[in-house]
Amino acid sequence: MSALSSLPSVPAASRRERVAEILREAITTGDLEVGQKLTELELAAQLGTSRAPVREALRQLEQEGLVVSYPYRGTEVLGVSQEEIENVLVPIRVALERFAFDKAMSVVTDDDIAGLESIIDSMDAAASAGDLTRLADDDIRFHEAIVILSGQQHCLQIWRTIQPRVRAYFRRDANYYGDSHAVAEQHRELVRALRSGDRDHGLQAITEHIRTHFSSDAVSESDR
Repeated sequence: MSALSSLPSVPAASRRERVAEILREAITTGDLEVGQKLTELELAAQLGTSRAPVREALRQLEQEGLVVSYPYRGTEVLGVSQEEIENVLVPIRVALERFAFDKAMSVVTDDDIAGLESIIDSMDAAASAGDLTRLADDDIRFHEAIVILSGQQHCLQIWRTIQPRVRAYFRRDANYYGDSHAVAEQHRELVRALRSGDRDHGLQAITEHIRTHFSSDAVSESDR
C-alpha cells in the first residue's frame, strides 16, 4: 500500500483516536483511494502502534461510513458517489438543516452572527491562499455552527453521524469550485437570511444552498 508510507507515527496517548484521525484525514483528502485495502498489520507497522487501536479505529471509521469491512476480504476505503450525495446525503441535510436553520433564526444573537462571519472570513482567506481543503473544512464548520446554534441536540447528534461523509464530499468537490471566493459570498447570503427574521426566506435560502451546490449539474459545471 504505497500511500501508507506517508502516514505519520502515532504517539502513545489516545492511540485509537489518533489512528482514526490520521486515517480519516487520509481518506477525505484522497491520499487513501477508494477501494484501497487496509490491513491491521500493515497499518500498525506504518503508524508505529499495536493492532488493537488500529482495529478499534477501523471499526469507528466503518460506523462513520468511510470504510467497509467484508468477510474474508478485509477492510476497504469507501467512496462517496454522486448518487449517494444526491439521493441520501442531500435529502438528509435539507431536512436536518432546514429544521436547525428555523430554530436558529429565533435565537441568533449579534455574537452568533460575528462567529459565523469569522468562519466566512476564514473561507475568504483560504480562497486567497488556494487552500481548498481548508475552504471545504470551513464550509463544514459553518453548517455545524448553525446546527449548534439551533440548540437542538438531536439534530447535532444526527449531523455528527453524517458529518464524516459530508466532509468527504465537500473535500472531493472542492476541486470543482469555479470562483472559490464565491463560496464565502454564498454563506454571507445565508447569514443575511438568518438575520432577516423572514422564516420563508430563510428556509428557501438554506434549501437552495444545499441542493444547488451539490447537484450533478453543479459539479459538471465546476460551480459549487
